[in-house]
Amino acid sequence: MELPVMPPVRPMLAKAVHEVPRDPGLVYEPKWDGFRCVVFRDGDEVELGSRNDRPLTRYFPELLAPLRTALPERCVVDGEIVVATDGGLDFDALQNRLHPAASRVRKLAGETPASFVAFDLLALGDRDLTGEPFHERRRLLAGALGDVTGTVLLTPVTDDPDVAQDWFTRFEGAGFDGVMAKPVDLPYEQDKRVMVKVKHERTADCVVAGFRWHKDGQGVGSLLLGLYDDEGVLHHVGVASSFTAARRRDLVDELAPLRENALEGHPWRPWADAQAEAQAQAQAQAQAGAGTGGGRRPGAQSRWAPDKDLTWEPLRPELVAEVRYEHLLSGRFRHGGRLVRFRPDRSPQSCTYAQLEQVAPAELAALFNAEPGR
Repeated sequence: MELPVMPPVRPMLAKAVHEVPRDPGLVYEPKWDGFRCVVFRDGDEVELGSRNDRPLTRYFPELLAPLRTALPERCVVDGEIVVATDGGLDFDALQNRLHPAASRVRKLAGETPASFVAFDLLALGDRDLTGEPFHERRRLLAGALGDVTGTVLLTPVTDDPDVAQDWFTRFEGAGFDGVMAKPVDLPYEQDKRVMVKVKHERTADCVVAGFRWHKDGQGVGSLLLGLYDDEGVLHHVGVASSFTAARRRDLVDELAPLRENALEGHPWRPWADAQAEAQAQAQAQAQAGAGTGGGRRPGAQSRWAPDKDLTWEPLRPELVAEVRYEHLLSGRFRHGGRLVRFRPDRSPQSCTYAQLEQVAPAELAALFNAEPGR
């Protein structure tokens, strides 16, 4: 492969704001909820690179032929890999595609096929476009893709902030993260937060039922959050994190009383027992010189972040935290939440799914019909 822009590419990033900006000279796009992906094509060679330099090609074999059909012979395209269903974008199904077994990858490619949404053009033929303004890159991208449909799509774009606001509100039910805003004269600046993203933000009162240590081992890294369903079952819905170093240390003392006899009657005891068993097996296998085996267990390594420690410490589920979150997906917070405050005035039993705002579903295809995108 020989292109004017070669892998790895660190995609251009965005900083978060709380409302759709209305400054002159901006264009807007939907913020897709998927895996950021830079596609490199040189003839029959196609490589899919992730935001963190991890290769994605082996996980999405069904994309290669459509990309060869839709993209120019030699190009570099920035975009997003998504799994679209009748109910909207399905990030859980997308995450499940990252499986180490080739046979499982082939099976999932047929059951939950992915699509690629293009939104920027970094190179075309022998031309490096990263120094060109965005409006020129967008014009060339639209011309190169033509009227693509199906597996490879061109993201809609508008210069009307009212249309962007409508997208932000109306299409959340389809699983969109929010709206992106880009200056029309913006060059492509790798790994820099020079765009703007507007994301949904809400609060919920959650039960604090456990925590994970910070990677430095000196404080609390995240709080494990739960919500009760109508049958009184406490479900793990996500975490609250991003604490300062001082706050991490303070939380150790604040949570210490709740660690006493925490597993006695804990609703997540089976999870904790499975974690302890997995740790004991891993230790025994390590001593015997064996591998750790396959399968994803509570506290086991993540396929996407193999160095991340997912072990946790139980707490008696008596503390309530008000948490800021973006949106719910399959009964869990899509992204990590942020702690607003503890709520001693709330009982844990009052922390139910009923408090959460329900977003009406929207048809994914309607977004493409709303704006020609040229």
